[in-house]
Amino acid sequence: MADEVVLLDFWASPFGMRVRIALAEKGIKYDYKEEDLRNKSPLLLQMNPVHKKIPVLIHNGKPICESLIAVQYIDEVWNDRSPLLPSDPYQRAHARFWADFVDKEVPFCVNFCDCCLKFWTTKGEEQEAAKKGFMDAIKLLEEQLGDKAYFGGDKFGFVDVAVIPFYTWFKGYEIFGNIDTEKECPKFIAWAKRCMQKESVSKSLPEQEKVYDFIVQIRKNIGIE
Repeated sequence: MADEVVLLDFWASPFGMRVRIALAEKGIKYDYKEEDLRNKSPLLLQMNPVHKKIPVLIHNGKPICESLIAVQYIDEVWNDRSPLLPSDPYQRAHARFWADFVDKEVPFCVNFCDCCLKFWTTKGEEQEAAKKGFMDAIKLLEEQLGDKAYFGGDKFGFVDVAVIPFYTWFKGYEIFGNIDTEKECPKFIAWAKRCMQKESVSKSLPEQEKVYDFIVQIRKNIGIE
């Protein structure tokens, strides 16, 4: 019997993008179901009754919640192609550490909505603090990347999947925050562009322009022109 794979997601969610990339890397066909986050479907509420959030990966009727857990699940179930985590236990633990660090410590990830709103809606000291937090995080990740092609070395992997989706939102950060990420962190942006050359990434992520237009619409909806 063929696997039945369903993804409950929202197109602009960087967390959902992680799962999309992982599925694309493995060549897994799946049924994509777009969620209205203001009117969540009964299926989403049934499959993720604890957090009631996307993304939710449903494999043969069984839900897997939380994006990094879903990516690891995909890597383990379809382990015969395009491994995302290293085979070496120490390197695997190292990759999990940095992905976990991104989710728990990097401002534009752990407080995604709050970080965005501070860029879009504040001025003065509050916005400057948000900008500093953003750039400090990018610089830290760039330091970890070093001169490697990808975070794990020469091969696109787990940490890259965890981080690259947020790049789609960078245009909004840069325009409304008046920052130049490439000037400050050229190696990080070179890494991002390298990732975007991969078909599994480019076809799983929306264009920055589309996300920027989405941000502009959000600003209008909350009364900011």
